Amino acid sequence: MMTHKNFTLETDSDGIALVTWDSPGKSMNVIDQSVLEEWNAIIDKAAADEAIKGVVLTSGKKTFGAGADLTMLEKMMDDTANLAKTDKEGAAKLMFENASAMNGILRKQETCGKPFVAAINGQALGGVFEITLACHARVLSNDPAAKLGLPEVKVGLFPGGGGTQRLPRLIHTQEALQYLLQGKNFSPDKAKKLGVVTELADPGQEVSVAKQLIKDGLKGEQPWDAKGYKLPGGAVYSPAGFNLFPPANAIYRRETQDNYPGARAIMKCVYEGLCVPFDTALRIESRYFAQVLQTTEAKHMVRSLFMSLQALNKGARRPASEPKHDIQKVGILGGGGFMGAGIGYVSAKAGIEVVLLDRDLEAAEKGKAHSAGIEDKAISKRYSTAEKKEAILSRIHATDNYADLSDCDLIIEAVFEDSEVKRIVTEQAETHMKKGAIFASNTSTIPITDLAKASKRPADFIGIHFFSPVDKMMLTEIIMAKKTGDKALAVALDYVLKIKKTPIVVNDTRGFYVNRCVLRYMSEAYNMLIEGVPPAMIDNVAKAGGMPVGPLSLNDETAIDLSHKILHQTLRDLGEKAVDPRHVELVNTMVEKHGRLGRKNGKGFYDYPDKPAKKHLWPELKTLYPQQDVDKIDVQELKNRFHATIALEAARCVAEGVVTDVREADIGSILGFGFAPFTGGAISYIDGMGTTAFVDMCKKLAKKYGAQFKPNKLLIEMAKNDEKFYDRFNPHAEPTRKAA
Repeated sequence: MMTHKNFTLETDSDGIALVTWDSPGKSMNVIDQSVLEEWNAIIDKAAADEAIKGVVLTSGKKTFGAGADLTMLEKMMDDTANLAKTDKEGAAKLMFENASAMNGILRKQETCGKPFVAAINGQALGGVFEITLACHARVLSNDPAAKLGLPEVKVGLFPGGGGTQRLPRLIHTQEALQYLLQGKNFSPDKAKKLGVVTELADPGQEVSVAKQLIKDGLKGEQPWDAKGYKLPGGAVYSPAGFNLFPPANAIYRRETQDNYPGARAIMKCVYEGLCVPFDTALRIESRYFAQVLQTTEAKHMVRSLFMSLQALNKGARRPASEPKHDIQKVGILGGGGFMGAGIGYVSAKAGIEVVLLDRDLEAAEKGKAHSAGIEDKAISKRYSTAEKKEAILSRIHATDNYADLSDCDLIIEAVFEDSEVKRIVTEQAETHMKKGAIFASNTSTIPITDLAKASKRPADFIGIHFFSPVDKMMLTEIIMAKKTGDKALAVALDYVLKIKKTPIVVNDTRGFYVNRCVLRYMSEAYNMLIEGVPPAMIDNVAKAGGMPVGPLSLNDETAIDLSHKILHQTLRDLGEKAVDPRHVELVNTMVEKHGRLGRKNGKGFYDYPDKPAKKHLWPELKTLYPQQDVDKIDVQELKNRFHATIALEAARCVAEGVVTDVREADIGSILGFGFAPFTGGAISYIDGMGTTAFVDMCKKLAKKYGAQFKPNKLLIEMAKNDEKFYDRFNPHAEPTRKAA
């Protein structure tokens, strides 16, 4: 028996070496330098030892593995960037050598002459899946939880361990491109149907089935190394290739707007790689991988969408002094509304008992029906079952009686965006709440400190701001009022993590963090409309800049009458100087004159006809203001305006102490409303451009378009030395609290 740190190797009487991967101290197997070194040594031993007839690779964990250790890649990127300051050529060479190391090992694995079979229990993703692709056969557990995939594109990278070359040689090029570019997972059935795996096995039988393949004479040769091999999707320069690549490239452009170096590299690797011999193709992949690893987009996406996201999902902002709180029962005020019902659904789905309270039983039952509707759709798509639906609904108790809140651990208020209504329900709920229970408001914009004045227990009062639709949006914003205590914060975080949302913690201010940024985004769209920029151009340019939804379309989704309420509430609270009168006039025209409330009533900036007709811009929208000549509009400047107005607001929130952790500013902007993910988030956008260049751009925009682009004192100070936010505000330092 041969033992390493990460692997054990044991050869049976049939000469089959069972290699079990079980990295110590880790919940899941990931590829790091020690894994690569040990796996390389095992390949050498298998090739040299005549007693070994074949190798089965399996996992000692509950699931097979989860890809490369991105902290290793992050260090590689940082080391190369530092070297590039003095030796660009040396940095490029070092990065290529690092990028091609795994390819060299896996190529040796598949050409050493011995058959390798992967016995995959559970999931195998990213680089771990690439190791299995270099095996001569794959056996996958026939378990709904099992999945295979190459999700690297989602964090700004692409499969650099041969994935872009083996997958399109194993299955049809069109299918391979879809899975590579979307980062989708293969289910067991799909993997078997497409030929990604050789066999499916009952859970627990993966190793025995894998061994049998070797006993039955599996060859240690890959299809692409065999004489007479032909590509499943046809050659690039063939009728099949001509029919595939032009539309594939068009779809790629439409979906990514060519903003993602990793996605662009996938297209190039597949196209170029399929034109050349396999070993040359691997060198092409390694060159592109080295190139992508040196991009700002990759560095910032890895940092935000992996490192920071992982830290926040583990409760990075949770008060260390507070014990863990297991939330058993939640009460929801306004449970019959869309938001309240959505909160009830995600809570019940997470195993929490829910009291869904509204003004009458009929309204509360409507909220419970919302959960039933979500589950019915999931069942129709085979994402859920009738049993799961019934279990969820059994946890939801619809009521109009405040006394039913008496044993709830947490109360969440989700009533109308009206301070007086919220005051009334807060007072009623508190007369029945048990000692130690926490009260949270789901308000969109009203300061939590103001709402907490209605409470007799302000230390237990906090904001938990969900985003719509609750069951799909992954972000939740937790807002600290002036008197909010650590227990309330801990309970809020424990609850949000239990319902599997990503929390960010911000200090109190009107609109909090995400909505302040979103309102700037929509506000700049209002400015463009008023200037006469064609409405279609406004939304299309925003999407070309990396936003998933144009601002006019987004405003329809959030409801124009909500914008109307927010503007008028701000007028009442802060006076006329707090809002742009042109914006008030525009929204009044839409809501009061034309009754255009947004998607919810089928007419907003867009018209929403019955299916199968698609939504389209309201034809009269362009008549509200004189239109500019499209050919004279600077498209890049429009993109800059959208990015800058959001990034400036994020910088203001950092300067004001609303956001105390720059990681949360980035994650909040991406998960909250989809701020151009390729930038790494609103703060990383500034760091990526450089503070000096960003301030210079903003000053020019301010001169041309108004004070909304004026850089704040913090930015001007940082621009003097081109200082980065992630340097000045170390996210790993102890966060400070500063209530607004």
